[in-house]
Amino acid sequence: MGTSTTYGARDHARAQGGARADAMPVVPAADWPEPPSAAGRLVWAETVAGGNYTHRVLARGTELRLTDLHGDACAHLLLFVADRPWERLNVADTVKVQWNAYLGEGQLLLSDQGRVLATLVADTSGRHDALCGTSALVRNTDRYGDGTPQSPSPAGRELFKLAAAKNGLQPRDLPPSLSFFQGVEIREDGSLDFTGSAGPGGSVTLRAEQDVTVLIANVPHPADPRDAYTSTPLEVLAWRAEATGPGDPLWEATPEGRRAFLNTAEFLATRGLA
Repeated sequence: MGTSTTYGARDHARAQGGARADAMPVVPAADWPEPPSAAGRLVWAETVAGGNYTHRVLARGTELRLTDLHGDACAHLLLFVADRPWERLNVADTVKVQWNAYLGEGQLLLSDQGRVLATLVADTSGRHDALCGTSALVRNTDRYGDGTPQSPSPAGRELFKLAAAKNGLQPRDLPPSLSFFQGVEIREDGSLDFTGSAGPGGSVTLRAEQDVTVLIANVPHPADPRDAYTSTPLEVLAWRAEATGPGDPLWEATPEGRRAFLNTAEFLATRGLA
């Protein structure tokens, strides 16, 4: 029986149960071949196609690992505190409070309230960007001919709008984002030098220090000079772990970081969350 009838369409759809595509979420996440560090604790397992997006709410202490599978992923990231989205990732504060414009292991992702949203606990790529944000509709339309979400060349901000809407957020709620796996450096004259990818298999691991809403758009970096829209799959895995606490090297690494962790701990304590 074909799909031209309701019964045929139903039977065809049901026959797809258990099928796996190259890019899709796996439910339950425990069915994913787990990395040793996450054995028995996976809560999110997904492969995000190039030109696509994903989103999830993660509990405090959850660790999130992003992996550039083939060398041309670019994970544009936004974070919001889950129950009060007006507190969100502030890229400018993340850079200036830590005296460092380049993301890497040990960096904190900060809100404009001086609190830690996430820590970058591992990095095997080293090619990231906190300066350029993601691509926009007008730019992608000018460069590739289209930038709408359903086109062959969707813009990052357009995908963020969709992810935001699914979490009760509006376009005005979207701040500048961070980018992982496609690097940018600043030359002596202040111009940008696109350093690109470190190659296939690079990964970063983030630890949520509050309950956070995560939005990810996997699209080319806006400074990527290639003529073709080039974006390959991104692996997303998250597992249960513990938030950073006093005595952890990350907590004590710098005076600025310690103050941000103390601000976070005090706020969580007043709400009975820590």
